[in-house]
Order: sequence, then C-alpha cells, then structure tokens
Amino acid sequence: MNMVPQFLAHKAYNLRAWSLRESGYARSGHPTTCLSAADIVSVLFFHVMRYTPDDFQNPDNDRFILSKGHASALLYAVWEEVGILSQEDLKGYRSINSPLEGHPTFRFSHTEAATGSLGIGLSIGVGMALNAKLDNRNYKTYVLMGDSETAEGSVWEAAEIASYYKLDNIIGIVDCNRLGQTTETMLDYHLQRYVDRFTAFGWKTFTVDGHDINALIDVFEQAHKVSGQPVMIIAKTVKGYGIDFAADKNGFHGKAFVGAELDRALESLQKKFPEAAAFESRGTWKPESPESSDPIKRSCKSQTIKLPAVSYKKGERMATREAYGHALAALGDVCDTVVVLDAEVKNSTYAELFEKEHAERFFQCFIAEQNMVSMGVGFDLRGKIPFISTFGCFFTRAHDQIRMAAIGQSKLRLVGSHCGVSIGQDGPSQMALEDIAMMRALPESIVLYPSDAVSTHALVGQMARYSDGISYLRTTRGATPVLYDSNASFKIGGCAVLKQSKKDQVCIIGAGITLHEALKAYDQLQQKEINVSVIDLYCIKPLDVETIISVAQKSGGKIITVEDHYAQGGIGDAVCAALRNHDFVIECLAVHELPRSGKPEELLALYGIDAAAIITMVNKLI
Repeated sequence: MNMVPQFLAHKAYNLRAWSLRESGYARSGHPTTCLSAADIVSVLFFHVMRYTPDDFQNPDNDRFILSKGHASALLYAVWEEVGILSQEDLKGYRSINSPLEGHPTFRFSHTEAATGSLGIGLSIGVGMALNAKLDNRNYKTYVLMGDSETAEGSVWEAAEIASYYKLDNIIGIVDCNRLGQTTETMLDYHLQRYVDRFTAFGWKTFTVDGHDINALIDVFEQAHKVSGQPVMIIAKTVKGYGIDFAADKNGFHGKAFVGAELDRALESLQKKFPEAAAFESRGTWKPESPESSDPIKRSCKSQTIKLPAVSYKKGERMATREAYGHALAALGDVCDTVVVLDAEVKNSTYAELFEKEHAERFFQCFIAEQNMVSMGVGFDLRGKIPFISTFGCFFTRAHDQIRMAAIGQSKLRLVGSHCGVSIGQDGPSQMALEDIAMMRALPESIVLYPSDAVSTHALVGQMARYSDGISYLRTTRGATPVLYDSNASFKIGGCAVLKQSKKDQVCIIGAGITLHEALKAYDQLQQKEINVSVIDLYCIKPLDVETIISVAQKSGGKIITVEDHYAQGGIGDAVCAALRNHDFVIECLAVHELPRSGKPEELLALYGIDAAAIITMVNKLI
C-alpha cells in the first residue's frame, strides 16, 4: 500500500497544528494563511524537493522562497518537522531573543530570502533560476505566493522576464485562498483568470485543489516535465482550512488564537483530520538528495578582488558613468562571479562595456527596476557579485525592493547615473535628487560619489569587495577632468583634502560635479587672496568625520557643503548631523526647489550650487 499520501497528510496536519501553537504562544501572527498552504508545503518539503537539510547552502539544493512572508510560522514548522528546529524553538516565535521573526529574515539560518513586503519573492526566484542556468546547476526554485500579492506590478515584471529567459527551472505556486487582509482578493476564486494572465505572460499554468495531496503530487510531476518555459501552479485553497469557526471567513487575517480559543482551534483541527492526526510514521524519513550536476565552478571571492591599474591622465575628460563601465569590464576580467543587471539603459550607464566582454554574465532586465533589484538579490543569495545600474532617479521606483534587500543583508552593488540638475535639458523627471538620502538611510549601506575617472575606478573595486550590505555609487552624466594620479587610493570611510593652506578661512566640501565647481571657486578666490580648503567627499557614508573636523578647525571653523541633490538627506545633512556637537558655522548649498530643463551650467547657477554661488557664500562667511 502506498503510504506517501497519508504520510504527507500527517505532516500537513503537524504543520497546521504548530502554526496555530506558534502564533498562539506569541499572541500574534497569521495562522489562517499558514493553514491554507500547509498541504502545498508538506508535498514540497517531504516529497518533491531535493535537498540536504544539514547543508543548507549546498549549491545543488532545490530552493524554496516563501514570498507570502506573513506565513512564517508555517516555514518554521516545516523546519521543525525536518529536524532543524526544536519544538522549544517554535515556542519562542516572534519573541525578541528568538531568530524566528514575524516575517523571515536571516536571523534564522534556513531562511532562503527575507520576505514580508509582498510581490518580491518571484523576482528573487527569477534571479536564483537564472543563476542556475548560468552555472549549469540542476536545482529548481520554488516560490510560494499569496493570491493577494499578484496585484503587485513587480509580480508581472518577474513573470515577463522569466518567460523571456525561458526559465523552465522555476515553479511558482499561487496559494489562492481568495481572502486578503480586509476583503476578498481582486480575482476571488476565478482561477481561470489567473491561468489566462500567466499563460499570456508565457508561463505553463496548471490548476489544482490545494488540499488534495494526490492532486498536488500529480501536478508537481507534470510541472517537472515542462521544458522551455516557467511553470505557475494555481492552487485553490481555503484560508483557515481545518478550523470550522474560521475557515473561509473574513476577520481572521493576522489574528492569533490564544488560550481557550487555541485549544478550540486545535480540537477543530483534530476533528477535521482524524486519520492524519493519528498516523504514525514508520522508519526514518529524509529528503531525496540533490541531483548531481556538472556545474561551471567559479572561484572568485569578493575579498580577493583587485582591479588592474588605470592609465588616466590628469586633465583628461571623461564622465564618471563611462569610467564606471570601463571599471566594470575590467572587473569582469578578474572576477568570474561578477554579474551585471541593467534596466535597458546600458548605453547611458555604460554597462554595455561589460556586456561586450562578458555577455553571458550580463542580464538585460528592461524597464522594470523593481524586478531588477530583487533579481539581483537572487543572484547574491547564490554567491554572485551583482552590479545593478540604471538612472539614479529610477532606483526610487524600486526603493521597497532595495529596503527589503537591506533587511536581507544582501550585498547589492547599485550604480545610479544621471544624477542631479547637472544632467541638463532632460528635466526634473530624469534628475536623481533624492538618491543620496534614500541610500544613506539603509542599514549597513555605503554611499560613494566619485568626481573623476580615477576615483570611479578605485571605488568600483571597493564596492566589489564590500560584503556587509548594500553599496551605492553615484555617477555623473557630463565629462569631468581627471583630478588624481592613477595610483591614488580611495578607502571606504575616507575623503580627500585637495586644497589646504595655513591661512584658510573656510572649508568647502563637495563631491562629484560640485567638487569641480568648488575647485573653480578656489581658483577665483585665490586671485583675490582668499584662502579656502577643499574636501572631496567621495565617501558620503560612512563619513570621515575626523578629517572634516581637522580641516574645518584649521579653516576658521566655517564650512560650506555644496551638492547637486536636494537639501534634505544629502551631504549637508550628513555633515551637520556628524558635527552637531562641535562649534562650527555650516552653510549648505543644495537644490531647494523643483528644477527645470536647461543647460547644465545654467541649472547649477540657477539653483545656487555653482562656483559663483560658492564664492558668494564664502564672502558672506568671512
């Protein structure tokens, strides 16, 4: 007699019971969404997926992403059933000293991806699936989604790119339980409409009763036979399945069953599944081992990266965005784990220079920045070094994905070009004027802003080696002269003092395009025998506070910051916050209003961040 369905039903029962207990003990959580997906997760973990539980980072393991991260209790319950967690661990769910957080993070070692903001998991899965294709790995990526999150546009960005790349190694599952947080979902139980949509996006789509163990076994077998396109399984389920007083009812989302109500829920569960509750496993279960493959092995680690020297000459003009492209191509030469993702602006970001040399590791993501960022997370989680580039302003569109990447401690390298009003005639919609603030706010992030080709090249190398969080490099559209010798060094948390004397009356701090304006101001002030110091703040976060204080103290205790960015959250704010307990006079030149189209030099003047504005402020201070 085939005992597999009974075994899987028993495991699903245990997953439901522990999902209820976890949230009950925590007095918070989302147990009803766990109950709808328990059969799916049971079939996946105890029958379908090939993995080694004790070697979670085995590169051949199948991957499981819980995109509906509020069902975290279900994820922890399954790892208890597998043997990684204990029941005592589960009792600490959502408590401050437990790694089992309300939505999955990497505080729990067997989390595949940090989720919780809906609509992100499928994109991460696409990155992982592309990584498997790139490295010739046989693992499959499974993404469990909620039906509510299919309202997110990023889901469809992921859907179209997975089809474009013919990713037949990713299988998505929509847990269609028809109830959202406060109301019915947009499509309710109209499964055919889900089918039509995913089919239109190029996916092979199946429907299944998400509570029929045999049907689930069969549908995954069918999914594994599909070639040349991704698979989406639409599973019809019931929210709160197994609890008679909560099943398929509104008002129970995010509601834990506590005390007597928990006892009542567990009793209801046992009555619903008496055979599954009484089933006794025979022998010791273990998952099927991963399928062996003959992968492309890559050896480069971020800590060992060393970019070759450059031969840029002082005075030579080159846009930092172009220098980025050359550095990226060189990086691809020395490191086989670097991958590049671009949002259909490769000729503007100069990422095309990498594509020309390393086409197999370049991924065109088209105009879909949200999906692009989370794809990068997927690559990072599988050991790649992703560089992701677009116009700096368009990263704001993907801020939620960037925020979640930071929560997941992803090591993304983000590069934003076309920053500030200095881009000129394209106008305000194309001007990144919020990006420094956005990236500074991320935990463990670094923010870099080179002013010439030499510093750009060096800082790309620093980004490649940085592995504690997200790094952001801000590049400029227009060509600027090389300021540094080709062997100059640029450290994370540093700055460069370009001009200094014993008679300085003001310290000017600039970066990128405004550094060049500061140097113009310096030359003009020198003609009037006014001495100022000039700092290149190429690293905005972390800030070199010690150097700034030292130079400012020798410059009359007066500081002018000048930046091609809105005043809020930019360089001026960073310097003011760092020096708030010191006796300095600080003036901040920045963009204070909505800009317009115009020539770069006109706009720098109009918004008071050019050399003339700097000179005016110096004269005011002295």
